[in-house]
Amino acid sequence: MFVSGASSGRDRKKKEPKIRVPEEVNKEQRAQRLESHAQGLENQLLQVKADYDKDKAGFLQAREKEAKFSDELKRREEWVAKAEAELAKKNAESLELKNKFIAKEAELQEGFAKNVDLSRQLRELKTSLESQDKAVKDKEEQIQIQKHQIEKQLKDIKGHLAAIAEFNRKEKISEWVPKTEFNKLNEEYTELEKELEEKEARLKSFAEEISHLRQGLQKKGPPSQIIKEETVPIPAPAPEKAPEAVVEPEISEEPKPDKEAARESDKAVPKKEEPQAEPRTSLDKVRNIGIMAHIDAGKTTTTERILFYTGRSYKIGEVHDGAATMDWMKQEQERGITITAAATTCFWKEHRINIIDTPGHVDFTVEVERSLRVLDGAVAVFCAVGGVEPQSETVWRQSDKYHVPKVAFINKMDRTGADFYSVLNAIEKDLSACAVPLEIPIGSEDKFRGVVDLIEMKAYIYNEESLGKEFSVEDIPEELKEQAKNYRHIMVERAVSLNEELMKKFLEQEDTITQEELYRAIREGTVANKMVPVICGASFKNKGVQKLLDTIIAFLPSPLDVPAVQGDDPNDPDKKLQRKADINEPFSGLAFKVQADQHMGKLVYVRVYSGRLSAGTYILNTTKNKKERVSRIVQMHANQRENIDYAFAGDIVAVPGLTSTITGDTLCDPDNPIILEAIKFPTPVISLSIVPKSRADQDKLGKGLAKLTEEDPTFKVETDEETKEVILTGMGELHLEIIVDRLKEEFGVEAIVGQPKVAYRETILKPASAESKYIKQSGGRGQYGHVVLELSPNKPGEGLDFIDSIKGGAIPRNFIPAVEKGVIEAMQKGAYGGYPVVDVKVELVDGSFHEVDSSEIAFKMAAIFGFKEAFLKGSPVFLEPSMKLEVSTPEEYLNGCVGYICSHRGKILNIDAKANQKVISAEAPLAEMFGYATSFRSLSSGRANATMEFDKYTQVPGEIAQKILQDRQRQKEEEAK
Repeated sequence: MFVSGASSGRDRKKKEPKIRVPEEVNKEQRAQRLESHAQGLENQLLQVKADYDKDKAGFLQAREKEAKFSDELKRREEWVAKAEAELAKKNAESLELKNKFIAKEAELQEGFAKNVDLSRQLRELKTSLESQDKAVKDKEEQIQIQKHQIEKQLKDIKGHLAAIAEFNRKEKISEWVPKTEFNKLNEEYTELEKELEEKEARLKSFAEEISHLRQGLQKKGPPSQIIKEETVPIPAPAPEKAPEAVVEPEISEEPKPDKEAARESDKAVPKKEEPQAEPRTSLDKVRNIGIMAHIDAGKTTTTERILFYTGRSYKIGEVHDGAATMDWMKQEQERGITITAAATTCFWKEHRINIIDTPGHVDFTVEVERSLRVLDGAVAVFCAVGGVEPQSETVWRQSDKYHVPKVAFINKMDRTGADFYSVLNAIEKDLSACAVPLEIPIGSEDKFRGVVDLIEMKAYIYNEESLGKEFSVEDIPEELKEQAKNYRHIMVERAVSLNEELMKKFLEQEDTITQEELYRAIREGTVANKMVPVICGASFKNKGVQKLLDTIIAFLPSPLDVPAVQGDDPNDPDKKLQRKADINEPFSGLAFKVQADQHMGKLVYVRVYSGRLSAGTYILNTTKNKKERVSRIVQMHANQRENIDYAFAGDIVAVPGLTSTITGDTLCDPDNPIILEAIKFPTPVISLSIVPKSRADQDKLGKGLAKLTEEDPTFKVETDEETKEVILTGMGELHLEIIVDRLKEEFGVEAIVGQPKVAYRETILKPASAESKYIKQSGGRGQYGHVVLELSPNKPGEGLDFIDSIKGGAIPRNFIPAVEKGVIEAMQKGAYGGYPVVDVKVELVDGSFHEVDSSEIAFKMAAIFGFKEAFLKGSPVFLEPSMKLEVSTPEEYLNGCVGYICSHRGKILNIDAKANQKVISAEAPLAEMFGYATSFRSLSSGRANATMEFDKYTQVPGEIAQKILQDRQRQKEEEAK
């Protein structure tokens, strides 16, 4: 570059023209120009040198980079060589793993072949059982035939006695009879006398046996129910009454003493053998528990793990795969939720655990209600992320209503956002429970690997490879020792709070309290429903389920730990009776669930509170005052059945064939009747119409609805008299959706389903009265009824109060029930907009009658017209269902959700913060909330969750009421066309 620049300068010099300087130019100026030119050349030289130095530095830097790149190339070549060696090693391992996989696949195929063979054996066993069932049915038919033959013989005996009576009558009139006829009648009379003597002897022997048994019971101690001290003598029947003494009473009859004794004589052998039957598990080792929680907290998953670890099932059924054992209905498997309560039995450490898995959706709260009524304890499952959710609070309140002790299981500790301590605080704050932590977690979310047992002060680490079956007991990790010590102090303080002796030891020296004393104190507090042990785990990851089973048998009560069940004497409503959990007590039980089974017909689930229930015997339904025959008893495992001969106090079983029994009925020993407290159910609030597509569908619809209403006390069916449509009423949209789906799937009903409608009600705001006469003359006897009614508002929820204030015989007493029937019928049909009337007092104050023309139908019609007239004078209003609403949403969608609620006539009650969510508590009318779940998901891009349950009936605003009336009027006009 320097050489090039120099040559360029010479070239320029050659090309420059020769300057002729005038002589007059000063030599000094010329020197200055030359000096300036020289200075420029010098500057150019310096610039060229600088460029040269710069280029030289760049060259040296390039050489350094070249050296570095060379070193990097060598290093990478070495890395590639190592990587190729590692790849070769991995390929070898992959080949080895592939060979192992092939071997494992062969092993699995062999196991599958064995399972196929096992399935074949199971099918053969099932065929054998079906043949045995058929043989049993044939035997029952033979018994029925023999029974009819005996009844025919008894009828013949009655005929013979009638002939003898006729003979005696004729003998009094005329003392002479033909000798042949006399001999024949005499022989028949002699045979009847012998038979009567035998029956009399049998009756006396059974009377003595009954007396002996009663004396034995008195020696053992005072019974839990009222027993008559005197033995009822059974007199020797007269000859003409003898046949009636052996007639077996009809199922619906209340047996007479002599008839009952005769019936007992036909079952003499079973009665002697029955005391030999004893339960396989003692009552102190029986636990009747329910699994309850908010939807999607993991109830069914937890139950499936319990069945797996206790050996009840050989594989784990997953809810999301539709393979859960306890979710056996098609609708449950399709939706991945529990719809109906399912019962099963399993064994753990010599304890028998009867489990009922309950639904978590608010529409199926009835399943939780009736299950808790018959349970001794419950496991409340909470999501470690969601914590205490709306349905959690609902089922907790239900369990408190029935005084059911609980343990809390904080599930899903492996989920992102899991917080054990937050849920523990929520249980204390939101549920007002004395939560006693028995464990704290080791890790959380994907790092959850075990728990610290605060009683033993040891760490339990779960082995995931063994599906949680194996775990190791280790020392507490160093980083958790201080926290474990603090929470143990909290646990001990709460555990001993109910025991003065232990509280004294705690205050003096906490370390002196032993593990046994802690277990006993926590159990006593739990059984008394004054504290709730809290543990944690992750059921889906098979962690913590064994500890849950240990907690159940350690702290939840047995039937012996709960108070004796109370009831009323059906013969004396003021007399209270009780039944202890003892197999030697008279049998008593409660029918808490009815299920339509495709194979066995009607199945009634029964909780046995006392005594024994034996197959082949009769029991009394005291609620209906009817006798039922127990043909079979089955032990349920979800939808599978196992025949058993006996059920004992503390058992939960199912009985097929009880035709008159429904949910809430009391079943008991016919000789020792008792009526237990019935189950109360919430009011259904949403309805829709259904119209069958064909005549065949109409018949199937009737049969299907009859079975479904028998199963579900919160499902109501009625027919609109004007439109002739069938109206289905239930607890919510999902409830009715499931009902319609079951009608189609189980009963083959093809129907047109209308849109959901609100179940409005009518009432009045002020008192009113009306006088009504029903007079009809058509030649001959007419109709006459005259009533004066006064109506007034009643307290909300009180329904109808009918008051009879007739004095002086203005209306005969035999016509008063007809007036009440007329009022009830008018209330059912409605007087304002055609909706049922609620919460009114109706007083019958005056009236008159006609000695010839008055009748029940006349007074009933007068009451109907009088009620409607008075009702319209009393400022009638509509009532609509008001719902409790809870919405959980991220904060950025809070305003949208609040705006939606307010724009739908809702009222915001509270807004709380829970974890990263905002929880809105509100109340809103049901009429404005159809499709609410979809709406909230839309407003929050699918991130909000909403739940709703019925709260109360409230008055409809005037403008809305006017619109309802217009819609009803328009509907009537369209129907008239």
